[in-house]
Amino acid sequence: MAIVSPAEAASDVAERILLSSDAFAEGEPIPAQYTCDGRDMSPALSWRDVPNGTAELVVTVEDPDADDEVFVHWMVTGIDPTSPGILEGGRPQGATEGLNDFGDAGWKGPCPTWGHEPHRFVFTVLALQEHTRLPYRFTAEQLRETLDRTVILARGVLVGRYGRTPRPPVKSG
Repeated sequence: MAIVSPAEAASDVAERILLSSDAFAEGEPIPAQYTCDGRDMSPALSWRDVPNGTAELVVTVEDPDADDEVFVHWMVTGIDPTSPGILEGGRPQGATEGLNDFGDAGWKGPCPTWGHEPHRFVFTVLALQEHTRLPYRFTAEQLRETLDRTVILARGVLVGRYGRTPRPPVKSG
């Protein structure tokens, strides 16, 4: 689990980017195809109102309702600020994916434990004034340290929910 939440680095940024997805609306359930119960592919994201002077965009997806700490599902840096978004299951050309809290680089979708209330999954896009200089397969802590030293011009947030209902009883015989 992440020691730090990269998205929290910009919690006081006033300027906003409009972040949305065709897959789900703000506060609504994330369809199962984007989770461990489906095809486990990233949903398409789109944004607008990226401020002038943005050198790069960063996208993070975090679960603040995980048992102990914020759980990182995806981190992408080096996104061209003229890009209108990320395609379903895609990664922008030239972008770098960091290590999620599953220990892999790239997207790993919602997969909360069975039978609990749905978790919130916070999708965040950050507009940075300068380029990040992170190692290949960077960690959430490395990203947070970089963001703490970088001017964040704007941010956009989209929250989806996902829960796994209790498993049906196993029938014997």
